[in-house]
Order: sequence, then structure tokens, then C-alpha cells
Amino acid sequence: MYIQDQLQEIKAHIAAAEQRAGRPAGSVKLLAVSKTFPVEDIMQAYNDGQRLFGENRLQEAMSKIPAMPADCEWHLIGPLQRNKVRKALEQGFGLLQAVDSLRLAEAISRIAGELGCTARILLEVNVDGEASKHGFTPAEVQELWPQLTTLPQLEICGLMCIPAPTEDPEGARPAFRSLRTLAETLRTRGPLPLPELSMGMSHDYAVAVEEGATIVRVGSAIFGKRDYAAH
Repeated sequence: MYIQDQLQEIKAHIAAAEQRAGRPAGSVKLLAVSKTFPVEDIMQAYNDGQRLFGENRLQEAMSKIPAMPADCEWHLIGPLQRNKVRKALEQGFGLLQAVDSLRLAEAISRIAGELGCTARILLEVNVDGEASKHGFTPAEVQELWPQLTTLPQLEICGLMCIPAPTEDPEGARPAFRSLRTLAETLRTRGPLPLPELSMGMSHDYAVAVEEGATIVRVGSAIFGKRDYAAH
């Protein structure tokens, strides 16, 4: 019952954070990050009503998606190499969350056109300017906005970020606020509504909800500690 109990607790924390922030109940989607966990664990979450799952690695996702019921929605939340874009689009992810460069966005646009589909993406923003992190800087997003928004077969649904790690969840609040502010700025420039802000993980998702997250990416708090050595 561990996974079911954790899911219920996290949903309660999200609801409380929505209330504190004066946001409508149910305005935040919980993405269960299932990377490194077996299908048996994911199925436990499914049986408790969870339908939205996130995977970091395309290869791992491709082995899990066919094994799960068809009404699951899957997001690719890890880095995507341009030479794997076609496979990712053919897999039918509901959202590619970590589009971190204009070149990648252009590749997704081109291949989506070849496949006759529209790719839904988020732009990954490196809000803290960490050298080790992927993503556009806030300045780059604004500079490239005219090019990004005119790419065909591409629906930019919003922004995502992974803030610098902090012991105190409150330490991530400035990064979440920066991402929300950037989205607000981009909306004023048009032409996109940018409804999604993907931010917040197991450690700090409640703070992210208070700062405007619409998707929180929670893995270990649902499934337990990961065994990376097995992968």
C-alpha cells in the first residue's frame, strides 16, 4: 500500500498548497516520475487513479508504455537528442517537457511535419544560470521568441525548470517565481497563452504550487528511493 498511501498524501499536500495560494482546486496536475521503477510499481499508481507519468529516458519509456493501459498519458521530461526526435514523436508522448535549444525545437518542428502531427512541448529554462544544467537562459527565450513561436507543427504549451538544489524547499521559491514571471512576460508579447508551468519535484513541489506550477514532477516521494545501480 506504500505507493497508494504516498499518492494520497501528495495529492492532499497539493490541494492544501492550492488553497494557500488562492488557486482553484484541481488546477495542478501531478506527474508521477516513474524512471528506474518497474511496471509493477507504475501499475500500483495506476490502480489508485494515477494516469499521468513521466520518463527521463526514451529507451526506458519505450519498454514501459506498451506494457501499461492505453489511457495513460506520458511525458518525456529528460533531455532529448535530435537524432531521437522521430522515435519520441512516434511514441506519442503527450508532452516533450525539456526542449532546451532552438536547434532541438527546429528538429521537432521539421520531423513533426514529416509525420503529419503537431508536437506539444515545453521550453526548459535554466533560471539559475547553472553551468551544469540544460536549457535556455531567460534572455535567450525572449530573444528567440519570434523564431520559436513561428515554427510550424509545434505547440509551445509553456515553460519548465529544474532549480538549483537546496536543502530548504523555500530556497527554490525565487527560481519558481522567475519562471512564472518569464511566462507572464512572454504572454504579453503573444501569440501563445502558455498555460503550463512545469516546476517542483519531490522536495519542493508545495512551494512550486504556491508560485504557480500547473504540473509538478514527483517521483521518489511516490515510489520510494531509486536504485540507479540497476539501470
